[in-house]
Amino acid sequence: MCTEFRRRDFLKGSLLGAASWGLSFPAGSVVSAAESAVEWPSFRNGLKNQGVAETSLPEEPKLLWEVASPDGVTSTPVIADGRVYVGTLSGDLLCLELDTGKEVWKYQTGVDVPPNELAPGFNSPLTLAPKTVLAGDDQGTMHAVDRASGEKKWSFATLGEIVGGGAIVGDRLIFGSHAEKLFALSLETGEPIWSVDTQGPVNGTPTVVDHFTFITGCSEPLMHVIDTNSGEKVGGIPLDALLLASAAERDGILYFGTDAGAVHAINWKEKQSVWEYSVPKREQRIQSSPAVTEDLVVVGSRDKHLHAIDRKTGAGRWQFKTRAAIDSSPVVVGNRVFFGGGDKNLYALSLASGEELWRYNAGQGFTGSPAVVGGKLVVGTDSANGRVLCFG
Repeated sequence: MCTEFRRRDFLKGSLLGAASWGLSFPAGSVVSAAESAVEWPSFRNGLKNQGVAETSLPEEPKLLWEVASPDGVTSTPVIADGRVYVGTLSGDLLCLELDTGKEVWKYQTGVDVPPNELAPGFNSPLTLAPKTVLAGDDQGTMHAVDRASGEKKWSFATLGEIVGGGAIVGDRLIFGSHAEKLFALSLETGEPIWSVDTQGPVNGTPTVVDHFTFITGCSEPLMHVIDTNSGEKVGGIPLDALLLASAAERDGILYFGTDAGAVHAINWKEKQSVWEYSVPKREQRIQSSPAVTEDLVVVGSRDKHLHAIDRKTGAGRWQFKTRAAIDSSPVVVGNRVFFGGGDKNLYALSLASGEELWRYNAGQGFTGSPAVVGGKLVVGTDSANGRVLCFG
């Protein structure tokens, strides 16, 4: 569990920047996967975790299909080649047809579990490699499953719950766990390439830019900067509070919310705090990961509001009030933003104004986030009688 921590001397001369690390940024060194209109390969659709879809959705999306999940779905799906891959809390990794919801195959963690014990469940976002789907379970094992057949390729035990997604960087999978480490494993064999201590359990999905990844452990308010090639810690960014979600990166700036209820923008190369946005009189922690566009940073909060913030200035643009905490992460689709709330509604708002344009009452809350591909949105509900829902 993450423990609460406060420190108000944020970035007052202590932030380590590119000059301190001796980093260089050669042209053409970026390894980030671009957002795609035909696949959603990771938690926030790319290594920079921006949460932007490169497709469109109908003005009034309709429920196309649903698949029951007895213990609920908090995992964020991934989509490619007309197939949806989603993990459930009951320990099923499902491969479904995107058009129909028909099951293609099912991989189960509980095959060798005694009848009186619970199978390890999938709470974390999934990650896609070209031929493999990667899924971390709540008992700390990373599973690599063949995308075509559903057969197990390999597994790797971390000895700590996995709640964040992974990042595919070249020939390796990078992810963290509650074992207080960040791991790099061979995609082919699952053998460890390197691991590094994170000084606390890892909740988020690594953000990757150039050959650096950014991650925090939730026992100390420090964002580690790690070389993805060597696993070497090359710097650290002190934070004012714990980071429970994932950071997004755009144009050299990291954007993230903290458990103190603030959203920060940091120029990670120039050791500068660009801005800080706080919610007046409603200091509630942020467990939602931001969506970042050219103009806006959009993020949910436990204060029951979705917040849109000017990306350049940090000024609030608009807020949208719901009836419960928002832990699901928003996704930008064209001129709208879609997100699920703890109030059991799936919303679409105008990106420009925050006006509500559409909502669907699922009768169950949302913790996982949407994946959007090919004119369809797929998301799971968090309930004892949860479902995987597809809209289009």
